[in-house]
Amino acid sequence: MKRKIIQIAAFGYSNAHLLNYKGGKIYQGKWKQFCNPGLNCYSCPAAGFACPIGALQAVNGSMEFQFSFYVAGVLLAFGVLLGRAVCGWLCPFGLIQELIHRIPSPKLKLKKVFLYLKYLVLVVFVLVLPVTVTNYMGMGKPAFCQYICPAGTLQGGIPLLSTHEELRRTIGALFSLKMAILILTVVGCIFIYRFFCRTLCPLGAIYGIMNKVSLCRLEVDKDRCIDCGKCKNICKMEVDPVREPDSAECIRCGACAHACPKRAIYVGMAGRRTAPARLPEKQGLTKQDRKCRDEGGSL
Repeated sequence: MKRKIIQIAAFGYSNAHLLNYKGGKIYQGKWKQFCNPGLNCYSCPAAGFACPIGALQAVNGSMEFQFSFYVAGVLLAFGVLLGRAVCGWLCPFGLIQELIHRIPSPKLKLKKVFLYLKYLVLVVFVLVLPVTVTNYMGMGKPAFCQYICPAGTLQGGIPLLSTHEELRRTIGALFSLKMAILILTVVGCIFIYRFFCRTLCPLGAIYGIMNKVSLCRLEVDKDRCIDCGKCKNICKMEVDPVREPDSAECIRCGACAHACPKRAIYVGMAGRRTAPARLPEKQGLTKQDRKCRDEGGSL
């Protein structure tokens, strides 16, 4: 419940200009020069901040081919501080994906090979194409925003098209492609938890790389752990917290810590852990511990 409240609050401050939906206007105020830590389309009428992925492409693809040290600094700062906790707690599109996943349906697991697609998207569509593919003026295209981003289609494209007839007259193959990707994302999120976040999101790729060094940690007390497997079974991101506490897929949601019967898992800022009382040395598994281990899926 605590995480959901923070997610809703983050969505609210990211999209505070709700009245702009009525006239199809895009907020252009001073706050738009600052980046949101999560994925939230710049062109969304309600958006109050810039999207870091869009801003990174825009600067890199400018006529001078400048590198955006500001955007890189923002991503580095949030990455070192929170890592993928940004995805789990602050990302507006992450919340949308979780709500879609609540639609009743069979829930499927994602094959690990698809987890690497987001790194390919980051390199090709965010870093390479905006610099190498240019128009007659020498300006690069924001390839990820233009060809892939379903958040932009949902939050920006559809609302603006619904209020601007002149934009509807320009609809062509590109918008059809974006709609197809949005539909794929929605269907994927119904069956697979955070489908886009895990397969195509370049922001998730950046923060995932930072998970190993971020100050927001997932730590396991091996002395208290009874290897019951409950933490692994409850993780919707399909991470084994005991064996992969620094996994690039862990969004630090804390579900594993709440599920642990021995309070052996800590999720929070480094150095702030208040460790529970240690177990007596050489103490074997109790009858209750063995029951927890057997119910959790064994070793």
